[in-house]
Amino acid sequence: MDIASATAWLHAETFWGMSAASLLIAAVAAVVTYLVLTLLQGWAVARARRVASEHDAHRGPAQLLMEVLSGTSHLLIVLAALLVGAGMLDLPGRWPARVEQLWFLAVALQVGLWGTRATALVVERYRVHHGATSPTQISASATLMSWGLRTLLWATVLLAILSNVGVNITAFVASLGVGGIAIALAVQSVLGDLFASVAIAVDKPFEVGDFIVVGGVAGTVQQIGVKTTRISALSGEQVVMSNTDLLKQTINNYRYMRERRIVFNFRVPYGTSAEAAEAISQAVRRIIEAEPNARFDRAHLQAFGETGLTYEVVYIVLDPGYNVYMDLQQKINLALMRALQALDVPFAVPERRVHVADLPPGWQPPPAPGPMQVGTQA
Repeated sequence: MDIASATAWLHAETFWGMSAASLLIAAVAAVVTYLVLTLLQGWAVARARRVASEHDAHRGPAQLLMEVLSGTSHLLIVLAALLVGAGMLDLPGRWPARVEQLWFLAVALQVGLWGTRATALVVERYRVHHGATSPTQISASATLMSWGLRTLLWATVLLAILSNVGVNITAFVASLGVGGIAIALAVQSVLGDLFASVAIAVDKPFEVGDFIVVGGVAGTVQQIGVKTTRISALSGEQVVMSNTDLLKQTINNYRYMRERRIVFNFRVPYGTSAEAAEAISQAVRRIIEAEPNARFDRAHLQAFGETGLTYEVVYIVLDPGYNVYMDLQQKINLALMRALQALDVPFAVPERRVHVADLPPGWQPPPAPGPMQVGTQA
């Protein structure tokens, strides 16, 4: 069979109401489209990888683009190639409109897949950028961020697909709004904790591993969840607190503490000479300045108290550790006791003096009241 007869046969032979020639052209177009799209995807990924290798691979947009494009669905590429081939055919009836709907479906699904992959990558970048070392540290922020973005993305894709196939989405969206209000009223306490966890994730009043004091609880944050936060208390037990209740209280976070400012008082008795009182302040200064982990601020005879002369001492501990502070305070107290002993000045102790006056001559106590007389009235 020569070329002319083969061409005539292709134009004369029909399958499903279409000539064999048109079917062959559609098949070739589909194959070529698949190969071109596959090669373009491979070129784009290779190009993005090369650009990313020349810059910071952890922050550059080229690296993000490469990883997003690598998530292109081959099944959707095959569907796009078949639709290109179908567009080459003279389809009867409603098939052209259905092909257009399939085009929109393929593009919408691929955009959704790209968006899902980009969301996962952005959340991972967020975790790495904020120095998270374990999944529990970003359980609240990363989970909520990923879930919210994916839900919004796929809800938009679904509504777009339904609108494209002819579904009236106005009533559908209205029903979703009513249902959402009903669900929100039913689980408002859970939603309160959910938004509180979002506030913790965004504002970061504390993170996993921080030592905090909230209310009567002091301990290390173990996990920040969607509804609760778990704290390992100093006494050993685990305290589970609602995120909403947690944010309603004042939180003391010791994570950024670099030094401690310490104020303490002591008293010496009245009768101490002015020279000795001045020597006490100088002795306190020498004691604190001799400590390498302390920075002296001031030591003053502050007031004439009820039970003695009151001194106020202020110094800075250069290490945030509580045990370091207590060891240093003990050394200062012992040194202060020795310095007062050397000055022959004791510590003042609370005392109360009662002065009893002598009674005047001839003083007699008043007579005791007699029994009450109860009368009757006619």
